[in-house]
Amino acid sequence: MLVGAGLTVVPPLLTQQAFDRGLFPPTGGPDIPVLVELVAIMIAIWVVGAGLGVWQTYLTATVGNRVMGSMRVDLFRHLQSMELGFFTRTKTGVIQSRLQNDVGGVAAVLTNTVSSVLGNTVTVIAALVAMLVLNWQLTLVAVILMPVLVVAQPRVGQVRARIASKTQESLSDMTAITQETLSVSGILLSKSFSRQAAETERYEAENRNQIRLQVSQQMSGQWFFALVQIFLSIIPAIVYVVAGFLITGGVSVTAGTIVAFTTVQARLMWPLIGLMRVALDLQTSGALFARIFEYLDLEPAIRDRHDARPVSAGPALGRVAFDEVRFSYPDTRAGERPTLDGMSFEIQPGQFAAFVGPSGAGKTTVSYLIPRFHDVTGGRVLFSGADVRDLEQESLLENIGIVSQETYLFHATIGENLRYARPDATQEQIEQAARAANIHQTIESFPDGYETLVGERGYRLSGGEKQRIAIARVLLKDPAVLILDEATSALDAISERVVQQALDTASRGRTTIAIAHRLSTVVDADVIFVVVAGRIVEQGTHVELLARGGEYARLYSDQRTAAA
Repeated sequence: MLVGAGLTVVPPLLTQQAFDRGLFPPTGGPDIPVLVELVAIMIAIWVVGAGLGVWQTYLTATVGNRVMGSMRVDLFRHLQSMELGFFTRTKTGVIQSRLQNDVGGVAAVLTNTVSSVLGNTVTVIAALVAMLVLNWQLTLVAVILMPVLVVAQPRVGQVRARIASKTQESLSDMTAITQETLSVSGILLSKSFSRQAAETERYEAENRNQIRLQVSQQMSGQWFFALVQIFLSIIPAIVYVVAGFLITGGVSVTAGTIVAFTTVQARLMWPLIGLMRVALDLQTSGALFARIFEYLDLEPAIRDRHDARPVSAGPALGRVAFDEVRFSYPDTRAGERPTLDGMSFEIQPGQFAAFVGPSGAGKTTVSYLIPRFHDVTGGRVLFSGADVRDLEQESLLENIGIVSQETYLFHATIGENLRYARPDATQEQIEQAARAANIHQTIESFPDGYETLVGERGYRLSGGEKQRIAIARVLLKDPAVLILDEATSALDAISERVVQQALDTASRGRTTIAIAHRLSTVVDADVIFVVVAGRIVEQGTHVELLARGGEYARLYSDQRTAAA
């Protein structure tokens, strides 16, 4: 790279020799052998320079993209470590834009910058040295105004950096709109409310803003570079005038020197402009780096302690307990009651426990705290006898399986979705889990069987089919504790009955915690906890709670009346 840049200023020096020794030697007519030799050397230099240029492009592209590829993976890994709260308060499209657009923008700058800085710097230095060798007086004329340009450049860069930051924010908003409205859920929503035109208008408005910012970013600094180009372009004319004065004053300046000098000066122009553009690009990429490191510098709210230990296998495996647990979400305003307010309970290994109560009571929050998706504000969450904060997160999550109301399936085959829980599972193990979840025969009825594509989020399947695939996936994982968060609340009566049979199978031999709205699904629970305003107000079996005639009995009576 450096050799190639240095070679670019050699041909002008050879041009001087070609003029002064080959074409117009002091002894008379042209010296053909000298001309042929000099031309051959120039051709060789051009060929070598071209080859080095290709190698330079490959090298810088490889290094730049590998560095940015590593940064992209580091950012993705860091995002994977962030707590659940980060994702509930940040748009998915904004995260995607940081990961793809911002890192991609930095990659483009870095790929061009490495070669441009090194190559152009060597070229500029070599050109200045060559110009000094040719004639120091002419060199002073050529560079006298360059400091003014160098001083003016940072101001232009600051303006472009501000515009670049706004451009990336706009691009993030566009990505978020795309992600929200062009997903299956978004399309269904916009069509059902006839909002396609409104969504298109919203996207078009942001697109107009993006175009305006892109044009502004491209145009920022163009007048500056136009002045730079004008300045560098008129220097040869000034050199001719100054050379005339020097010759008139008795200074020896040959025609070869003038031709070589102006050629070298022309070679200086584009590398110098290139360095100035790189300086602007670096200032612009600084805005992108700031957006990337804004995420990389975020500290995950939930991390393993240095002395964290794995979950111990033993008689206590599967025991879950809350000890005076208090919890408030980060956006809870001062003075509001906590979501959980001094909650205590204990579930023994192998028990089927249910949490019931009105909406907003804190039932689902319980299911978030057991796998440590959030940390408690006060008190302790105990898993297998240990505070979850003392356990390795990976080990804790390996022992917990979750089936939620909103089943998430990847846009992949049924088999691939099942193997997500256990990548090394055999086909026999997958089918065994599917049979236990009461979904194997349904899968076999599809033309492609386990190779059937489920569509984005599983939209090609019915709600009951998706839930049973989710249950089969959990069965493949074989956790010690199974959490069912409203797993059947969105299903019709027939689908609920089939899924409930699968859940009964899945809960055998393991601690099962059900967050339930329909009380009919938990009447066989070993213990039912009634949650109101973040507290457990009643607990017992279905029969015991009905006999007390309290909150549970009222809820049960209301649901039976509504069903009738």
